[in-house]
Amino acid sequence: MQFWGIRFEGGKPKLEPREAAQPAPGKGEVLVRVRAASLNRGEFIARAGLHGDTVELKPAGAEAAGEIVALGEGVAGWRIGDRVMGRARGGFADYSVIDAREAMTKPDALSWEEAAAIPLVFLVVYDMLVAQGHLARDEWLLVTGISSGVGVAALQTGKLLGARVIGTSGSAAKLERLRALGLDVALQTRSGDFVDDVLKATGGRGVDLAVNTVGGSVFSACMRALAFQGRLATVGYIDGVAASEIDLDALHAKRLHLFGVSNKLRNAAQRAETVAGFKRDILPAFAEGRLRPLIDRVFPVAELPSALDYMESNAHLGKIVARWPD
Repeated sequence: MQFWGIRFEGGKPKLEPREAAQPAPGKGEVLVRVRAASLNRGEFIARAGLHGDTVELKPAGAEAAGEIVALGEGVAGWRIGDRVMGRARGGFADYSVIDAREAMTKPDALSWEEAAAIPLVFLVVYDMLVAQGHLARDEWLLVTGISSGVGVAALQTGKLLGARVIGTSGSAAKLERLRALGLDVALQTRSGDFVDDVLKATGGRGVDLAVNTVGGSVFSACMRALAFQGRLATVGYIDGVAASEIDLDALHAKRLHLFGVSNKLRNAAQRAETVAGFKRDILPAFAEGRLRPLIDRVFPVAELPSALDYMESNAHLGKIVARWPD
């Protein structure tokens, strides 16, 4: 089978195709024939510029959708032929392995491309907004870098939960398009100069939950924009700034809650718990047509390097997906 690997050269990610034997599912895993897989920026910046270059080519792709073709030992509740989506190990491949506990039934209402755009990004958002963020109806949600895949999914999920959403982006055109998805307040900026506008929009109160997809350059501004007992989720650092000062007076006086969102150190049982909550609370909205991922562009899998170049150009709004031939 063919798979695509990733390495970093000169601080830049490179995707290269290789041939390998078809993997076998291990205990508690399912093997999936991949129909579509989506790109996630975190995979392409996690090491570039922060942890140096890599020589070894590692399997790429973190979420995929397709049909189950083999079951590992001890797998129950799934059958060969089931259409599923999930966080995958080496999803940019003809065949990929998924932990059976993290596999989710593909809603019939969704295409393969749409299904592939859900598992990782919407699970991250569920972790931020529901599991840790406890976002409630009529609360204010701030999303920095709202035009990213995670940002758009946060907007969509926030509106599903009944929140009022403020979003920042450097592109006025992207912000205008997001108004159709329910964006309440659009702030055109790439820096941390949004605090006064956020306070004005919320009547001086601040937001209940802020999602920082940008990084250290806006961290302190996100803190200043929080209301009493506000929560701040940090999910990435696309600005390459992995450090920031913390206003201890604000943290103390406003009883703030700061938390990170990452699966890097979580064990399989912890990840599975989040998936179970997502299936219960959010997945029905996809099945019923109340929620659909926003896909910017679909590339044939043979054009994955072009898909990566497109992501690096920052021209997209929402998700970029790779499609395998039938």
